[in-house]
Amino acid sequence: MMRKTSVILLSAATGAALTLFVTQPRAVFMGSSARAATADTYRQLNLFGDVFERVRSDYVEKPDDTKLIESAISGMLTGLDPHSSYMDAKSFRDMQVQTRGEFGGLGIEVTMEDGLIKVVSPIDDTPASRAGVMANDIITNLDDEAVQGLTLNQAVEKMRGPVNTKIKLKIIRKGQDNPIDVTLVRDNIRVRSVRARIEADDIAYIRITTFNEQTTEGLKREVANLSNQIGDKLKGYIIDLRNNPGGLLEEAVTVSDSFLEKGEIVSTRGRNAEETQRRTAHAGDLTKGKPVIVLVNGGSASASEIVAGALQDHKRATIVGTRSFGKGSVQTIIPLGSGNGALRLTTARYYTPSGKSIQAKGIVPDIEVLQDVPDELKSRTDTKGEASLRGHLKNDGDEKTGSQSYVPPDAKDDKALKLADDLLHGIKNSASAAPTPGDNKATTDKPKAAN
Repeated sequence: MMRKTSVILLSAATGAALTLFVTQPRAVFMGSSARAATADTYRQLNLFGDVFERVRSDYVEKPDDTKLIESAISGMLTGLDPHSSYMDAKSFRDMQVQTRGEFGGLGIEVTMEDGLIKVVSPIDDTPASRAGVMANDIITNLDDEAVQGLTLNQAVEKMRGPVNTKIKLKIIRKGQDNPIDVTLVRDNIRVRSVRARIEADDIAYIRITTFNEQTTEGLKREVANLSNQIGDKLKGYIIDLRNNPGGLLEEAVTVSDSFLEKGEIVSTRGRNAEETQRRTAHAGDLTKGKPVIVLVNGGSASASEIVAGALQDHKRATIVGTRSFGKGSVQTIIPLGSGNGALRLTTARYYTPSGKSIQAKGIVPDIEVLQDVPDELKSRTDTKGEASLRGHLKNDGDEKTGSQSYVPPDAKDDKALKLADDLLHGIKNSASAAPTPGDNKATTDKPKAAN
């Protein structure tokens, strides 16, 4: 029997995009040592059975057999590395929603404030925006049930549901004396993983927050929109991958391909040599050869690192920021049948086009730029990186831990973005912006004019 699986790349959390096939094990003739190892494995399984029965019969309270088995499976997988795990049926469904990038819902981004649900913003052209839901609205009730006491995830789950089903919201709005009752009909909502704006009148700035099934299409749409708006004065593109934890391998490949004409994008190598796969670019640069700057930091992981590594190795982009997270492994999602959840299993390492593994090392930017971090945030703005995770896959040579992941909320304070602007405007070039020996950051001061 063949089982369809999905390959994902996430730094800490996780779908179906690139499919692999898990086939039955190949028949082999076992020697005496292999038979001995098999016999020992069965002895260990008998030990597990003994422990399981003892817990069932003697634990102080009657345990749930399903939870015992799930906990045992989870322990087996988490003992392998930080990214292998067992997902129960609900966690598996949640992961599929995350990687698919669409769900039945209302179209509002929300947060929790004082135990109530606060609207961050409605998403354009969704049931929420069409019904007049506004930023800063406070949602107190969902279908006449108070949200006080619910967690944010519980409230979000209640707002999601099958398309064309109704839900009633009670809203408190500043300036209104009485609560507002709104009935919405759930629709298909697509998560925006790509956002864009015009920077300095002639630069296309594109922010990719995750790699789900909508990402490449979102990128193509934003590139077309920005190039049409800016026109002939377009200087180039800034692709912001900072604090992007990763996502689907296939999307990382197609996003990279959008900027390349040819050459290898990434290779994945499993336990056996015959499992090596190489992904290559196809002709057709979406940006028509315009300069590209990619922003990364300590929160850029996995799929983000594939994109940054491919564009760096092909010298298609200048990488600016701080060293990336360093997750150089591939997880395969293996469904376990109806209602049984799935395995998230590390099955391969990936390598950049130059053959380099970034596992526990990260992508080193061409130009390092450290942000000015407010004093009250300094203890919380550095990520420890893959190399600091217990049980991580080892790499040859020196492993690197820790890198700045702070991004200023106000663009005018963003030194990496400022440098990217200067590079695209020709105010600086890569050589003059790169730190000199002994420096730990690039200067962002404009050079004095010489004549």
